[in-house]
Amino acid sequence: MIDSILSFLKEFGTLGMFLHGFIDAIIFPIPAFFTQVSLSMIDPSNALWLATVGFIGCLLGTPVGYWIGKVAGRSFLNKILKKKWVDSATAMFHRHGETAIVLGAFTPIPFKIFTILSGSTNYPLWKLMGYAAIGRAAKFYIVGILFYIYGTLAENVINQYFTLICLGLLLIFSTGWFLIRKFRSKKEAQVKVSSEEYEKSTEKQ
Repeated sequence: MIDSILSFLKEFGTLGMFLHGFIDAIIFPIPAFFTQVSLSMIDPSNALWLATVGFIGCLLGTPVGYWIGKVAGRSFLNKILKKKWVDSATAMFHRHGETAIVLGAFTPIPFKIFTILSGSTNYPLWKLMGYAAIGRAAKFYIVGILFYIYGTLAENVINQYFTLICLGLLLIFSTGWFLIRKFRSKKEAQVKVSSEEYEKSTEKQ
């Protein structure tokens, strides 16, 4: 049935790419990556436009997935997806929050888990949209750029090096995120110390 749906989406070209990106953030278990690769193989010169369309579809689907999480909660996820995926994503989400949303765009775990989890845990929608935009843009445009540059040969590049490229980006992002949070924590500590010193000086006066 899934193969039939993928073939159906592929027949609609750009519209199929948009629809797959949209339902990828809501309920469909197969990532939009597969439709994107199939359509990009047909016309590599159109690869960046396909990436853009898929990205927009995913962003528009994200609040729908969030709303489903709000209404149905985690029990809905356990009905439609593998329990190990749900448990793994839940653990990642509780440990890292916003970082999990960005990193979730690159993992084999379906992205819809993170949109629905965000709703079920009352995570701010605006934050979900922001971090989802970062992660999903990276994944869609990596594929789009590779096909635009290498043409149909990009399929071999993706099969051989896509995981390494994603891991490299994850490493860069994780390092940058760690440094930002460390700087922010240091700044907050300095502000707290300054505030305490000011209060003490005020009390002495």
